[in-house]
Amino acid sequence: MDTPDHDHGMHDIDIVIVPPTHDLGDGFKVRRALPSRQRRMVGPFVFLDQMGPHVFTPGQGLDVRPHPHVCLATVTYLFSGEIMHRDSLGVVQPIKPGEVNWMTAGRGIVHSERTGAERRQAGSDLFGLQCWVALPRAVEESDPAFAHVGVNELPFIEDTGVSARVVAGSYWGRKAPVPTHSDMFYVDLTLQAGARIAMPAEYYEQALYIVEGSLDLGRDGVFEAGQLVVLKPKTEVILRAAGPGATRAMLLGGEPMDGPRYLSWNFVASSAERIEQARQDWRNGAFPQVPGETEFIPLPETLGKPVHYP
Repeated sequence: MDTPDHDHGMHDIDIVIVPPTHDLGDGFKVRRALPSRQRRMVGPFVFLDQMGPHVFTPGQGLDVRPHPHVCLATVTYLFSGEIMHRDSLGVVQPIKPGEVNWMTAGRGIVHSERTGAERRQAGSDLFGLQCWVALPRAVEESDPAFAHVGVNELPFIEDTGVSARVVAGSYWGRKAPVPTHSDMFYVDLTLQAGARIAMPAEYYEQALYIVEGSLDLGRDGVFEAGQLVVLKPKTEVILRAAGPGATRAMLLGGEPMDGPRYLSWNFVASSAERIEQARQDWRNGAFPQVPGETEFIPLPETLGKPVHYP
């Protein structure tokens, strides 16, 4: 059920998004929390997908064939499993839980995401989030780049019943060594049963995506796994684990972007013309290729006009 925009019964919450679930085949499910009809962006975040949790039987695995991006950065963050990333820069990099793969598309990059051969043979699980972060206009056409940051390089905060990892940007006075281009934060938070922590109003736009368990937000009530809770601007809330077990949530947001963004398929840009150019380039084979891969995802024939994001 869709929650109405600006529910007047809520004090600190702007919108609650319950993302639809899509089956990509063989029972592998994805929930898309952003973009939503209710909310297109939170800070620079224009896309948020939950992958899994899913268990692949032996011989099965993830197979996202080479596809292009422009004018954004992708960040893949896993809770369990492993994905092999390959891109047109020649990077081959497995990503494991707690690590960051931060890929800056800039003027254009192509990548694939697959289950590696050994894990495919044995059968494996997969659970994680993939986000797209819009790039400021000044760096939209920058050189494509890739950064991998290991779990031990990310700031880790621990207190009684609380553990948090700053995945990208900065929060609670700790900054991740990830090459972001705008004022933003992305934090992996775990609260043991009954534990609580303040989510300060560090940024104008803030949200939290509940991964596991449930969160008590005081006078606004209790929220469950799979919900994206978007706070009102510059609002501080107290987060408390409400269930009998631990609660895990990703905290995300940042300052508003420098103008609207357009989105179509895998492309995000500050102008519709740039997206049309990217479509033509992909159709015409003008993007660089991923070394060693010949497959690719063709441009969908049914694409309408790029969606304008306020």
